[in-house]
Amino acid sequence: MASSSFIPLTAIDCTIPALLIDRSAPLDVLHANAVARVLAVTQLMESFSSREMQQADAVDLKHLATVAAHLLRDGCDLLDVLGWRLRPA
Repeated sequence: MASSSFIPLTAIDCTIPALLIDRSAPLDVLHANAVARVLAVTQLMESFSSREMQQADAVDLKHLATVAAHLLRDGCDLLDVLGWRLRPA
């Protein structure tokens, strides 16, 4: 793992990252943030699955899929840090 206490979120690839994860944050905080993102995507997908999509606009669907992807990537990044922290040294 990198020597910095902060690692960038990977959903958006940029030269200077603006959103960072504090890898020394308490485990329950890392977990709560990961859960919040995964739960948001779960609720979004549940909403999709209960609706008729014949009238859906392709651009809107792309935007919603992008939001879901960003939230899932953030959740995965947080879970990665949590996993690194839980591994024995």
